[in-house]
Amino acid sequence: MDAYADSYAASLKDPQRFWLDAAHAVTWSRTPRRALDDSRPPFYRWFPDGELNTCYNALDRHVEAGHGERPALRYDSPVTGATAAYTYAELRDEVARFAGVLRDQGVGKGDRVVVYMPMIPQAVVAMLACARLGAVHSVVFGGFAPRELAARITDAAPKILVTASCGIEPGRVIAYKPIVDEAIAASDHPPTSVVVLQRERLRADLGPRDHDWDALMANARPAPCVDVAATDPLYVLYTSGTTGRPKGVVRDNGGHAVALTWSMKNIYDIGPGDVWWSASDVGWVVGHSYIVYGPLLVGATTVLYEGKPVGTPDAGAFWRVISQYGVKALFTAPTGIRAIKRLDPQGGEVAKYDLSGFTALFLAGERLDPETYRWASSILGVPVVDHWWQTETGWAVAANPRGLQELPIKPGSPTVPMPGYDVEILSPSGEVLPPRTEGAICLRLPLPPGTLLTLWGDDDRYVESYLSRFPGHYSTGDGGYIDEDGYLFVMGRTDDVINVAGHRLSTGSMEAVLGEHPAVAECAVIGVHDALKGQVPHGLVVLKAGADVEPDTLRAELVAAVRRDIGPVAAFKEVSIVDALPKTRSGKILRKSLRAIADGRVEPTPSTIEDPGVLDVLRRVLAPPPTN
Repeated sequence: MDAYADSYAASLKDPQRFWLDAAHAVTWSRTPRRALDDSRPPFYRWFPDGELNTCYNALDRHVEAGHGERPALRYDSPVTGATAAYTYAELRDEVARFAGVLRDQGVGKGDRVVVYMPMIPQAVVAMLACARLGAVHSVVFGGFAPRELAARITDAAPKILVTASCGIEPGRVIAYKPIVDEAIAASDHPPTSVVVLQRERLRADLGPRDHDWDALMANARPAPCVDVAATDPLYVLYTSGTTGRPKGVVRDNGGHAVALTWSMKNIYDIGPGDVWWSASDVGWVVGHSYIVYGPLLVGATTVLYEGKPVGTPDAGAFWRVISQYGVKALFTAPTGIRAIKRLDPQGGEVAKYDLSGFTALFLAGERLDPETYRWASSILGVPVVDHWWQTETGWAVAANPRGLQELPIKPGSPTVPMPGYDVEILSPSGEVLPPRTEGAICLRLPLPPGTLLTLWGDDDRYVESYLSRFPGHYSTGDGGYIDEDGYLFVMGRTDDVINVAGHRLSTGSMEAVLGEHPAVAECAVIGVHDALKGQVPHGLVVLKAGADVEPDTLRAELVAAVRRDIGPVAAFKEVSIVDALPKTRSGKILRKSLRAIADGRVEPTPSTIEDPGVLDVLRRVLAPPPTN
């Protein structure tokens, strides 16, 4: 671990020197002489005396260095049958023109722009155009309901909203304009105008405040890059699942550029000319960090995929894209790999494609179960690298730094903390726990560059939400432990802990056991009410395609496995086989909704659980006991 250990130790011992050295990979209009401003804790700022433009670093500097003809973006849309490619020069010119459109609409430095678009190149253009002007973009996942969009408009108070006439998914077309109109009508701070990209599949009727994207672009004058302070906000991204006022994570320009540039080289081993694919959506933090900014900052080619690679019975979609574009590394969620495993348990689709240039699969977004890790490793023959981070952190807290020093992989662990992240496992009373003792995963302040600065317009809520539980630390909300080798194991959200007869047990640990069974494709464990023990665990499992197993036999085997690996104390006795588990649009299992149903706080309805079969099971096995 010499290279990693030296780098990590240096980042904690002398963060000023470490991050100033890392900042040399970024082009500054005013080079910072200080890395960290710690004069007003807990509100830390990175590179306080630096100035730069993020769009310039992502596009212009590569063109000026003579790399204008290098591919910057590959667009692949199986839902429309369209593909497109943009060189760095072409993308720079398109972004400069749309920045001119925004400027002509009155957008300037510090103004907010809400972007509500599908996975099309214009979404990337809109984000970079905001960065070019020093404006603050807030991307909302395309297809979010009007109420969710309205809450974000109200909080961000944008000057402009940028959208498309529709989004296209396998089997359906979603009209965006009615959603936007309803959201604007319900918001307290509506934008002054809306820019609409008309798509041929479904065109929208434009109203008085609406402007056609193509018409504006036809007469646009390119806008130059506007220098901003490193500490100025680049974007606001609202966390999913927020109730009440949404929580808008604020990301700065300087720290963000430095951290993502460092991560692309040292974690993902991606540099100039490499082809990188992050199979996510620009509406999520993964899309911000590793579809748009990260790969472009280092001069790589990024793949933008419209559709769901496993949204149809096509187990070869991932491998087709990797082969067609020469992808060096893929980043996706374990859910996607499990879906492929379910469709193609033997991995036969892989052999149909040339994956000779593919070097690594990176997984994040949820816990990587050991069985999925082993399956993917076996069929792909490349390292399958788990890593762990959050919307709030913006880049990996723990990872295997393949570009710095590739470390041995331990199934179930996202490997080790990355530079700048001082990870500690704390007891409920705030004591640092010894190795292999499970507790709350916390990050000692200050957080490294690229992480959240605060919540938009609400410093007090930032402190209350993340910094108050363990003073001097950022509370991740996840539980886990660190082993004797320094490897971090993330067992799940701390609210995934259930109390069985006074024993606090991790449902994540039980899920890991269930996932080991060769017939199980996906699983979730939920605590349900028990008159004697308070709570008992109940397993929900999805079977692999073609699994030939007797349900009663499977249940007995799973119960025995949990009893063997967790112990009788788990009181694990109930398993239900379901066709599917309820998930978010990004593919994460809706464990929070399942817990709410189990607790009786939410009634399972088609609006919360779309699959009728799953709905029936949830009503039967998770219904709260009747009250007298």
